[in-house]
Amino acid sequence: MSPRLLVTLSLLAALWLGAVPASFADTPPPLLTGGSDEEFLPPDEAFRFSGDVTGPNTLKLTWQIAPDYYLYKAKIKVASDSTLVQLGTPDLPKGEEKTDEYFGTQEVYHNLLEADVHFARASPAAGNFAARVTYQGCAEAGLCYPPITKTLELVLPAAETTSLVTATFTSEPPAAAEQDRLAAVVRDGSILAVLGIFLLAGLALTFTPCVLPMVPILSGIIAGQGDTVTPRRAFTLSLTYVLAMALTYTVAGVLAGLFGQNLQAALQNPWVLGVFALVFVALAFSMFGYYELQMPSAIQSRLTALSNRQSGGTFAGVGVMGVLSALIVGPCVTAPLVAALIVIGQTGDPVRGGLALFALSMGMGVPLLLIGTSLGKLLPRAGGWMETVKQFFGVLLLGVALWFARTLLPEVLVMLLWGLLAIGLALLLGVFEPAATGTAKVRKTVALPALAWGVAIIVGAAMGNRDPLAPLSGAGAAGGSASVAESLPWRPVQSVEDLDRELAAASSAGKPVMLDFSAEWCVSCKEMEKYTFSDADVQAALADVILLRADVTANNERDQALFKRFGIFGPPTIAFFGPNGAERREFRVVGYLRADKFRSHIERAIAVPQA
Repeated sequence: MSPRLLVTLSLLAALWLGAVPASFADTPPPLLTGGSDEEFLPPDEAFRFSGDVTGPNTLKLTWQIAPDYYLYKAKIKVASDSTLVQLGTPDLPKGEEKTDEYFGTQEVYHNLLEADVHFARASPAAGNFAARVTYQGCAEAGLCYPPITKTLELVLPAAETTSLVTATFTSEPPAAAEQDRLAAVVRDGSILAVLGIFLLAGLALTFTPCVLPMVPILSGIIAGQGDTVTPRRAFTLSLTYVLAMALTYTVAGVLAGLFGQNLQAALQNPWVLGVFALVFVALAFSMFGYYELQMPSAIQSRLTALSNRQSGGTFAGVGVMGVLSALIVGPCVTAPLVAALIVIGQTGDPVRGGLALFALSMGMGVPLLLIGTSLGKLLPRAGGWMETVKQFFGVLLLGVALWFARTLLPEVLVMLLWGLLAIGLALLLGVFEPAATGTAKVRKTVALPALAWGVAIIVGAAMGNRDPLAPLSGAGAAGGSASVAESLPWRPVQSVEDLDRELAAASSAGKPVMLDFSAEWCVSCKEMEKYTFSDADVQAALADVILLRADVTANNERDQALFKRFGIFGPPTIAFFGPNGAERREFRVVGYLRADKFRSHIERAIAVPQA
């Protein structure tokens, strides 16, 4: 049988069986227009196709197209039923425009076509999967072949992490995750753009719970200077603190990006937090006048030899406090931080990522400079009122100490201590003393709410509430302010093996999965629990989703293995997986997200992409 007759019969059979798309079948082109002696190649000779996996997340497709033949760009499709991978659409180059008598203007390819298909994977383990590749082409002489589908049996190599490249879909692709967009800015943007964007991002992070404790720390340092403080000295002290914090934050971030270990997260352990809390207790009692903290005389003598002024020790101490604040006060993982770490880790070049981190930390420090300088102008220079101000900031430093120790103590004890602290502040400000002067009236204006808040906290604690910021909300209900972790059916994940098992089970059931990385020392994680996961609409959106939680409080080897699996640096991080078990990285969430935004994010993340 001649090749021409074989192709003609194949096409007729395809039309009869409905294998040709409607756009082709409705107005079929003539089978032959090049003359009766025209010989056409069999499909596999006209379009020599091959495909193979060329990397942990890349499939390469190749067509060698015979002269005077072409492929339609719009007819190239790739699909797989495997639970190991989630294929994206082929990354096709721009084709040549061809005006077809029957199909209108089309993009087509001649001679050679190579296309990469990126895919997400459910596991870094090696395996085997099948991919179906469909394509269709024609001969310039007038013969159009029916759609051709080839099945590739492929070997999936092992990978260090999963979902290194996110699959895209033939439907409208979702926007990249915030951290990935910022990473593109760091990697490809101009240096000025990187510095400007990350400086603004730092300003936006200033009053988050991860950074807010720095305000009373710096304020207490400046107030502790007593009547020697001036606006200029307050500014230089604040600048010393901010620069030390920024440089430490940058160095720690660069090391985390290069080595994949988050030094800040590693320091969130009971011993470090306990010691740091005791440091602030000691600072607070020095504010109350029980003693005066000074550096050892030998060190002071050396500093004096270097400078005629005695301020050298002060600035050194402020710098040390800035270093410790960067490492211990602000360990929260945010999208800008992760973006810089991604670039450092992927490129091995710390310059761009380091500059972004420095700009980010300086953005966080700008309000601290303003607050510190303002205190230098507002604080009284001498007199009994200055002693009251120092004691006020001493109470704030006790609050900072309690903030650090809150994860080390029973919740009810933390509530009682917050209540006693608020009542102590009210007594310090003379809540029961007559307001005979204008100054006394100002003090009483602050003291009365502090007293009311302290009493409310103690009453709320007795009734089962555990939230000092809303001490009476939900009081009297069963369990008071119930743990949000109990309101959602979380399944604990303690290791990579646990995760693989849960993903396989969810995939077998055809269920999407949400994985939440959380830790006791993660402030933003607690925000997500209290304000986002407790939302009724959020819980409704998660009703058909398998919920996994990795508690990484210990930051041990198993936790680090989970971090490495996903290429992340710490909580809060939330990952979504499709029913095939592959992560949809474009929907990964880093940092706190409000309930309304998270609800709509869930709906997009669990939507089934169109093949």
